[in-house]
Formats: sequence, structure tokens, C-alpha cells
Amino acid sequence: MANFIIIGLCILAGIFFRKSKSLPKDAHKGINAWIIYIALPAVSFKYLPHITWTKGLLFPALAPICIWLFGWLFITLYSRIQNTSKATSGGLKLTSSLSNTSFVGFPLIVAYFSDKELAIAIICDQVTFMILSTIGVIIAIRSSQHQKLTAKLVLKKVLTFPPFIGCISALILPHFIDLSSLDPLFEKLAATVGPLALFSIGLQLKFGGWFRELKHISFTLLYKLILAPLVVLVMALVLDMNGMIAKITIFEMAMPTLVTAGVIADQYDLNPKLSNLVVGIGILLSFITTGLWWLVLNYSGVV
Repeated sequence: MANFIIIGLCILAGIFFRKSKSLPKDAHKGINAWIIYIALPAVSFKYLPHITWTKGLLFPALAPICIWLFGWLFITLYSRIQNTSKATSGGLKLTSSLSNTSFVGFPLIVAYFSDKELAIAIICDQVTFMILSTIGVIIAIRSSQHQKLTAKLVLKKVLTFPPFIGCISALILPHFIDLSSLDPLFEKLAATVGPLALFSIGLQLKFGGWFRELKHISFTLLYKLILAPLVVLVMALVLDMNGMIAKITIFEMAMPTLVTAGVIADQYDLNPKLSNLVVGIGILLSFITTGLWWLVLNYSGVV
């Protein structure tokens, strides 16, 4: 229950500070800098060194990749039909295909299943961050109106993107250096991701004019909250996957949009207003849709 309160409190606090004009207009940019440069790399160091890899964990590792590919196709077709701008299309691609597998996902897994299943969720979470750090950045550059896409620029942006550096470092360094003494530090830094990202969204979230964006929001959340987990469910059936690994993976892909996707959309000016509306509204709706998915996974007998 405390996690649900924190989610609502952080977003509402951001909205309050924006309306009261207590903070500078671009205060969210400083908050986003902390998230990208400090907190997200800490997430990798908190989880990756402690994962015990098995063949069964290939499914939760592949699921976010498939969700991204289907989401890219879904939004590409939608954008062409609707003739949306390049920036809007890029923002929708980021917010349709990356799941909030940690800040929203972890508490819901503990609530609906148990904390023993977090190991499966962590795989989904780290692969999602890798996608954001690589393909997500490439999509953001391609969609940006301010930067011309070149191989050199893409390579530079990806290789210097702090979360990507954090993921690679967390996979390599523990083999040479014992970092276990720093685990409490990584845990405290990683804990700032969710609250600050949601607070940043609240600072930018303006519901005025949301009705004009209703079509974009609806189609994006249709994929993120309904079709994406359905795709993974079909994958599980095709691959004859069942049991808790399949259930947790499907449930994680039913999570709302990764809040950091909204941060990246803002950083590259990819219709940040629409992107943050998708993130904010998606979180609210997910409390209903994830409950429905839990019923499907536990009582349908499908997996």
C-alpha cells in the first residue's frame, strides 16, 4: 500500500510545485540529470552482480526485446496512418514499448505474488534498461528535430549514455573487484529513481488539452497495457512455457510505461507533453489492468 501512496504522492507533489511556481520552470532538467547520471547506473550495480543465470531466465530476457519490436511496428504503422510528426512518433515509440518493471513492477509482484519472484522481474528490468540505453537512444536521436543522425553520433551517444555504462560496468567489474561493501550505497541511490522520476513527470504533467491527444494516448496505452502482455502470453504458449517464470514475465510486460522513457523524450524534445501524459495516465490505469492480468494468469489455466 505504501508504494501506491508514494506513486500518487510524487506525481501530485510535482503538479503542486509546478502550479505554485515554487521551483524554476526547468527544474525537472536538473532532476532528470540526477536520474540519468547517478540513479540509473546504481540500479544496475544493485541487481546485476547478484543474478544467477539459468536457461529458464532466457524467456524474461527475450520478452522485453519482443515487446519493443512489436511496439515499434505498431507505432510506426499508427504514425503513418495518422501522419504524426517525427518527434511525436519517436515519443510514442519510447512510451509504448518500455515497461516500468521496477518502481511499479516490483511492488506489484510482491503484492500479487511474493518477493521470491523478484529474481525473474530483475531480468526483465535490466534488459529493459539495456534497450532504453541503446535502441531507445538511437530512436530518440533519429526522431529529434535538433540532431542529425550519423553513425558517429549514435555510437557516441550510446557509449556515453550513463545507464549503458552502468549496465556494462555492473556485468564486468564484479568479476575483478569485490563491490559487495558498496551494496548499501547502490541500494540507496537506486531507490531515488522512482520518486524523482515521478516527481519530474508531475512537474511537466499538464492535463490541459489532453482530450486533443486522446487518440494518441489511447492507442499507445492499448498496446502497452493490453497488447504487449498478450504478445508475451502467446509467446509462452508457442514455446510451451508455463509456471511462475511465464506468469511473472507476462505480468511485468503488463506494467505501465517506464518513467525514464518520459525523461528521455523530454531530453530530446519528443513531444514531452504527450509522452508524460502517456506515462502519468498509464500508471493510473495500470492499477486496474494489472489486476485483470493477475486474474487471467491465476485463474484462466492458460499458463
